[in-house]
Amino acid sequence: MSINILKHESDVWKTADLLIGAGIKQSDFPKYMMPYFALLMVESRLIREAKRLEEEIGRDNIEDFVEMFQLEGLGYNDYVIRKNKCLKEICKNDKTFDVDFHSYLKSFDPETKYLLGVDKGTEEEKFLDISGISGQLKKKRILFETVKVWSEIDLTPFDNSEITTLEEHIKRKWADISAETAGEQYTPDDIISLITELIVTKFEDNGKFLTIYDPTCGGGNLLFGVEDKIKSDLPSRPTATYGQEWNDTLFALAKIESRFRKDTYIEYGNTITEIGKFYDKFFNIAVANPPYGVDWKGYEKDVKNDSTERFIALPSISDGQFLFTQHILYKLNEDGFAVVVHNGSTLFSGDAGSGESNIRKHFFENDWVEAIIQMPTDEFFNTGIYTYLWVFNKNKPADRKDKVILINASDLHEPLKKSKGKKRKQMNLDNRVEIVKAFTEFKDNAFSQVFDKWHFYYNKQSIMLTNVDENGKYLEMPTKVNRAGETVEEKSIKLEPTKIEVKTDNETTTHTAFEITSFDKSKHKSLQDYFNDDIKPTINAIDYKEQDVKVFTKKAIYWYDQDKETIIEEVKGEQTELGCGKIVIKSAFKKATKTKDASIVITVVLTKDLQKDYEIISYSPDEAINQKTIADFMAKYITRPFEYVDNVIGVELNFNKVFYVPEKLRTVTDVQAEIDSLENELANLENELGL
Repeated sequence: MSINILKHESDVWKTADLLIGAGIKQSDFPKYMMPYFALLMVESRLIREAKRLEEEIGRDNIEDFVEMFQLEGLGYNDYVIRKNKCLKEICKNDKTFDVDFHSYLKSFDPETKYLLGVDKGTEEEKFLDISGISGQLKKKRILFETVKVWSEIDLTPFDNSEITTLEEHIKRKWADISAETAGEQYTPDDIISLITELIVTKFEDNGKFLTIYDPTCGGGNLLFGVEDKIKSDLPSRPTATYGQEWNDTLFALAKIESRFRKDTYIEYGNTITEIGKFYDKFFNIAVANPPYGVDWKGYEKDVKNDSTERFIALPSISDGQFLFTQHILYKLNEDGFAVVVHNGSTLFSGDAGSGESNIRKHFFENDWVEAIIQMPTDEFFNTGIYTYLWVFNKNKPADRKDKVILINASDLHEPLKKSKGKKRKQMNLDNRVEIVKAFTEFKDNAFSQVFDKWHFYYNKQSIMLTNVDENGKYLEMPTKVNRAGETVEEKSIKLEPTKIEVKTDNETTTHTAFEITSFDKSKHKSLQDYFNDDIKPTINAIDYKEQDVKVFTKKAIYWYDQDKETIIEEVKGEQTELGCGKIVIKSAFKKATKTKDASIVITVVLTKDLQKDYEIISYSPDEAINQKTIADFMAKYITRPFEYVDNVIGVELNFNKVFYVPEKLRTVTDVQAEIDSLENELANLENELGL
């Protein structure tokens, strides 16, 4: 079937010869080709349907015939249906072509004209913008020749499914040359087959209605491809498809296609900001290949103000994949099933407590994740990176509750005889059978492993470490009784300095004024200017660790011994090591009050040398076990005094860790044998050269 129609693939690409001759860049070919390909699709289908209807009721009464045709809801063109005159007929006369082609386009029904972009105003969506593109080609004097080449491609012998096959091959090529976001335009047929084969394992062929949804449907190849394959595998189940797309041209192609498919509904709009489309619908099945690595900064305000509660958390502004996935799960029925294509970043990007981690945690806590499947590299047309199928099931069977299977299908592929863009590999039927078998059997094998979902959780335990000196000692704080009657440590030891001495290589600076109320008016406009311009930067520049800094009080002298990492207190020549700590010297400007003039105050305090840190520790859903795991970890690995701060639970997945195979090292004997062999070869060469 598809072999016959694919002979026209080369015919379609012959139309690009005229574009090349007119100096149009290859990357712009899709913009100039899409409108006419869509026009060809529409016309061929209108002609087919008109012939079918003519066989049923005849054309004796043309008005009745036209009325019956319009009731079919497939679109309409008065030239094609009433006058029985197609694009090829119009192109027979180049002298009347301009008038006839314009009238031909105007003869379409309003929706088709809307989608094709016939005579759209500057403020309206142009979608395929056939009028604008035709105008540009007319200026380049190649409009007639371009339309004539297109008109010679006869698609009328082929049915909707066959035309869709050709359409998807052409859209794939457009995706290649226009460098669109990976997967945005086209999902390979082998991946569509795999997605469908995973889906049909979950549904019986019992005659019940199935609804299928793709919120980023592009030109519809994934959505329609999955539907067609489901109909083939589950023939007794009627289906309805629902798609939404924000790209003008791809929406138009999908919308045109939808009119020739039963129970298919395509809406235009941004899924992330326009929840009104299908707002009252929830679906049995969802499939999607949302754009990845694309930011959502332009919609940040709308997303943050979203009132649907579909977004449990927000991912990084630079990548909106997880916004689409959250929306998909929001739109699934209580027993719904979804397969979503992502790149690797959604598996592990974001630390514990981040939007990405919290989104993963939400999926796992609801026990929606049934499987994650790693695809081979070079599987998609626009990217060579690893991609992953997230398999979601809102009604997991009892034996899979709280479990997830990871399937490493990266080696399950065969090379293409000829690369298609960046696609150099494909999954053949045997490869897909292995993957589906692993998914249905749900057990460990050479390329799959089943885990409790808790395996992917972890504790990010924050602690406050107290640094110690070479003897393990730290500065001890005095205690006080707080308002609750509890004995607690003071945060610092306040000193009453009489002098601060700072020695550098070149000079010694001494500070003896610690409450300053006057300033040199010839240098500064005010006391605050004096503070900002002089005192503050000078005090901030003091580094008790890097400089020789001594703080004098009436009773003692204090400084930091860098070698011993301790604070020294010297009283009457006797030195005492107080332990590791900080000498904190600060300056502040105090504004005038009713009873006191403005002043600059310099203070000195001693504090513990605290350092916030965190440890990544395995997680257990049992709180007692989890706390013991954390405590045991701290006892084993943390040697300094510390206090617990906060604990955040994160979730991440790492295929490399799970399926890592260490490189097998050669034995010393093998390595030595190779060295000996190389030495012998070298000796022979030296002999031959007479060295």
